[in-house]
Amino acid sequence: MAVSGPIWMGQSHIKGSTESMRMMLLTFASLGLQFCWGTEMTYGTPYLLSLGMSKSKLSLVWVAGPLSGLVMQPVVGLLSDRCTNRWGRRRPFMMAGTFAVVVCLLILGWTEAIVKYFVGDEERIRSLTVVLAVVDIYILDFMINISQSACRALVTDALPAEKQQLGSAWCSRMAGFGQMLVYGLGAIDLQHIFGPLLGDSQFKQVCATAAIAMLIAQGTTCWAVSERILTSPPSQTPTSNNSITSILKQISHTTLNLPDGIRAICHVQLWSWIGWFPFLFYGSTWVGELYLLSAPTTRSKQAILTETGRHASQAFMLFSILNLLGSIFLPSLLYDPSSSAGLPAKNPIHSKKPTLKQAWRWSNFSFAALMALTPFISSFHLATILIALCAFPWSVAGLAPGTFLGVQVNRLASLPLDDEQGDAAGIYFGILNIYTTIPQFLGTGISWVVFSVVEGAGRECRFLRE
Repeated sequence: MAVSGPIWMGQSHIKGSTESMRMMLLTFASLGLQFCWGTEMTYGTPYLLSLGMSKSKLSLVWVAGPLSGLVMQPVVGLLSDRCTNRWGRRRPFMMAGTFAVVVCLLILGWTEAIVKYFVGDEERIRSLTVVLAVVDIYILDFMINISQSACRALVTDALPAEKQQLGSAWCSRMAGFGQMLVYGLGAIDLQHIFGPLLGDSQFKQVCATAAIAMLIAQGTTCWAVSERILTSPPSQTPTSNNSITSILKQISHTTLNLPDGIRAICHVQLWSWIGWFPFLFYGSTWVGELYLLSAPTTRSKQAILTETGRHASQAFMLFSILNLLGSIFLPSLLYDPSSSAGLPAKNPIHSKKPTLKQAWRWSNFSFAALMALTPFISSFHLATILIALCAFPWSVAGLAPGTFLGVQVNRLASLPLDDEQGDAAGIYFGILNIYTTIPQFLGTGISWVVFSVVEGAGRECRFLRE
């Protein structure tokens, strides 16, 4: 049976009078997403540790991130590729995920207060608070991935192939700015600024601020971007209905039959994230524990813990600033991607610039070298410097995969291939995320083993055991 192509109505349009304004509005949603991820990664670990959770169990909690990405991004990507909603294919998923994320963030910040409202016994309050916080983190991760999957596919849909590198650069800038704001908020006393308006603790205020940032950022992009509407998807094939079995078959079939260019991108992403996952999730804990080793013992435990969190936040604040600067200036330092489309270079200096592929290669080498130095660092000052230096390879890691995948998807859409393969940014970005999450499972398993051995040997920081 012949397969007819999709039927579209209208054209993609982005509000804004200049290209920079259009790019900012298109990618502004990334700021809110990174604000949420940064809040969870930076403040979630100290919060759960303060509730009495061990590090070995904590490693199993953070499997929520890769698990949610593994499940949600390819599924949401495939469903949004086929969505015929009058608002477009991506924006309905972005806003649905956003509202769910806002609720989860508020529950996370007020977990203990919610439990105390229903339970009076102190022992049960503590144990149930841990349970509710863990369950909420799992749900939060799944909901963030709904918005993230649709958000990144929207950028690819709205831009032609020659603009994909610029679009990815702006995504990195917005994410870097959001990350910088998170660490900046953690480095200051929010209660002194806002009083009790957003909660009576630093953690509550950060969670409330993240919820507001997510709502504003996602709402702005959804307002500014008009999608072309899919009025009729490709005619039905054995894999084109929305049953769970069909979705899983479609994802597995596409994963096993990736075009060569997309497969190469996924393989590089897989190996590089074996290193990035523990850095992003445990870097702040590493800096904080090094600070504890030199903290004055005459101060109260609460005061030392507060200072520990601020020093960790300051390290990643510096990381975020340098990452933001890298995302701003990196595109101008790289070879113009238009040359790959057969266009001449603008000048000899331009032609001597490194390509994004070369930058990606060297960024992975430099990050590996920096990580090899960590066993020899015993000062939180040196740890802060190392964290900051990792911002430069992270800038490239944030730019390269999305750029290359966006170009590949646009090329597929322009070729006379099966209509299921073109205009399928959602499922391809979902599959890229599968390759991003596999090493996270590996990293989580290794972390659980290492922390279990360290805790069993009693080699954990004495202060944290008290």
